[in-house]
Amino acid sequence: MTEIKENLFLNTYGLVLSGGNSIRMGADKSMLQYFEKPQRYHVYELLQPFCEKVFISCNEQQVNSLEPGYSFVKDHASYKNIGPMAALLSAFDLFPEKNILLIGCDYPFLMAEELAPFSIQCRETPAAFYNKEANKYEPMLAWYPATSFHALQAMYHALQFSLQQFLVKQNAAKYYPAGKHSIVSVDTPADFIKTVSLLNP
Repeated sequence: MTEIKENLFLNTYGLVLSGGNSIRMGADKSMLQYFEKPQRYHVYELLQPFCEKVFISCNEQQVNSLEPGYSFVKDHASYKNIGPMAALLSAFDLFPEKNILLIGCDYPFLMAEELAPFSIQCRETPAAFYNKEANKYEPMLAWYPATSFHALQAMYHALQFSLQQFLVKQNAAKYYPAGKHSIVSVDTPADFIKTVSLLNP
């Protein structure tokens, strides 16, 4: 594996978006195992060399299920039922001067080799992995600078909760991953079984 330098994402905290039960998957995707441990812990450890600190974003029900030793940020009650924006706002409430690298548990093909070149895009404006075929950003594979906080708050108060819309409005930098599988989201039991076989031949 390519050598990794420490803390490539400057002044940045990693945030593992654990979410909750997926309707299509029928289970908490953060607890699925592709690499001999629940995905939320795999992603947590994946981000550690790149960020100052890493936290698992979780809802109130998930807090008690976390293993000791993993730092977490619980969704604030005021951000209920607004999707991934709740994770970002809850983190920015606690750390308003930090940039946030938000990574979802849905992307088991994401490897460390993609994060180092992505970090080059992450300087002043938001940046995100970009799906060229679908012509859209991947908001849960994205870097949100501290300067995003006020704009996110404004969207929240306007009852606009789409991070995709936020990235478009901010003209976020687009990162085209070298490995196309990096942006593949695993959302169904059949896809999970197929993915496990691909990652563990």
